[in-house]
Amino acid sequence: MTVHPPKDAFDTAEFGYESFLAAHQSKEVLRFIACGSVDDGKSTLIGRLLHDTKQIFDDQITALQRDSKKHGTQGQEVDLALLVDGLQAEREQGITIDVAYRFFSTDRRSFIVADTPGHEQYTRNMATGASTADVAIILVDARQGLTRQTRRHALLVSMLGIRRIVLAINKMDLVGWSQARFDELVAGFTAFTKDFAFTEVRAIPLSAKNGDNVVLPAVSTPWYQGGPLLAYLETVPVHEEALAAPFRMAVQWVNRPNSEFRGFSGLIAAGTVRPGDAVAIAPSARTSTVARVVGPDGDLASAQEGQSVTLVLADEVDASRGSVIAAASHPMQVSDTLDVRLFWAAETELAPGATLLAKVGTVTANAVVERIRNRVDPETGQPGPADKLVANDIADVTLKLDRAVPFDAYAETRDTGGLILIDRESTDTAALGLVQAPARVAVTAERPTTNDGGGLLSRLRGLFGG
Repeated sequence: MTVHPPKDAFDTAEFGYESFLAAHQSKEVLRFIACGSVDDGKSTLIGRLLHDTKQIFDDQITALQRDSKKHGTQGQEVDLALLVDGLQAEREQGITIDVAYRFFSTDRRSFIVADTPGHEQYTRNMATGASTADVAIILVDARQGLTRQTRRHALLVSMLGIRRIVLAINKMDLVGWSQARFDELVAGFTAFTKDFAFTEVRAIPLSAKNGDNVVLPAVSTPWYQGGPLLAYLETVPVHEEALAAPFRMAVQWVNRPNSEFRGFSGLIAAGTVRPGDAVAIAPSARTSTVARVVGPDGDLASAQEGQSVTLVLADEVDASRGSVIAAASHPMQVSDTLDVRLFWAAETELAPGATLLAKVGTVTANAVVERIRNRVDPETGQPGPADKLVANDIADVTLKLDRAVPFDAYAETRDTGGLILIDRESTDTAALGLVQAPARVAVTAERPTTNDGGGLLSRLRGLFGG
């Protein structure tokens, strides 16, 4: 007996549900942050992006109108900042305290945006939001100009490896959309950041409150031809540096469903991999060749940064969770002692001799702070002496681990050059760390055994003490 569905049954194919999902799953994802001084309009800008890209439901609009009357700072108008500032303390004080993440999507790209605090005492929260961002939007109030926090945040995003910056000159409507004022602020920011490693700084005059040059072009700026903010976010290159970097993949687990298959699964942190590529396993320094690259739907001709895959190697090499498979031409560094730039987030003080847990990639190791080399001034980047750290301090420290771990310098590869420190008692994240260079190369790694004609072998022996 054949059972036919009722005529009014939901037909996903007719509705286009599958094609809708496929289109959105294949879109690139851009992560960006909004940062700047207090009251520069960061939360309002994000609220405007959500509102003008039609990402807000009717019930949210109703709640926003109600909350604006109770907590808003815009008089009788809707306060878009309340879409992001969700904590009661944030609404009562009219400031951003915690990092708020929001998701929205357009036809061209999906976005994850972090609204970061402007207050100096929440620098650690700002650093957390910036650590995974591809682009930073630094807001400047056109009336107030470049402030101490503007310079501080520009330096912080530079330290954290963000290379593309949007200098959003906000509240331009309050200075009569003055081109002279805009040019003055851009020149000042350019002079301050001339020695920073920014790939691009895109300056945009806008009004987050009114929506000018946010999603739609402003009619008040005939002298500006650069397009609105959203147009830039939709077209800015994503992960360009990570794709160009040498191949890196931390092993999450050994995939062995049966006796005929053994592969190493993980998320590709940088670069591209193909069958036939020569790879080196860290920390063991053994080498092999990629036999297969297996994705969720079968074998792949290649895979790149951001994809989760399983690699099948030509040789029976010993690798497990904590190992990193890397391009043989650019092997990982391995050491049990690391020089790290630390963003200290805990309320407790940090002094030499402190013991914590260090999570480096998929490895968790015991770590001891050997010494604090200096504290970094977050406005100038200049080092100074320090014998202890307090919350929100930035410092260069030396960590001694209980095992040798594979890593890259953070300036070269962010994913394999970053770490976090965890309080052993509370298990709270205590610090964000950026690996600068090995203080001492460990000599415990095994020598590579695969014959590669001598070139790779000699380089690896030189690196690992062979």
